[in-house]
Amino acid sequence: MPIVMKLPVSLIVIGSIIIAFGIVFHLQGQGIVGPQESFMYENPSWITYGLQIAIIGILIIVVGIGIRIYFRKKR
Repeated sequence: MPIVMKLPVSLIVIGSIIIAFGIVFHLQGQGIVGPQESFMYENPSWITYGLQIAIIGILIIVVGIGIRIYFRKKR
């Protein structure tokens, strides 16, 4: 399998992992998940950071899907 065909799948997997981390960070900022000793626990900044990280993950997935569609049409 050529590297071009592996790239979109890799981006989708990486984006999914980043979204998961963003959600966990968001929930830690709200004080829903995680140990109370964590610097992120009930920290309003991490509510925003978590959302931003999740959005970056979504953008990476969109790029992966876009590359996959582009190369499928090119065949």
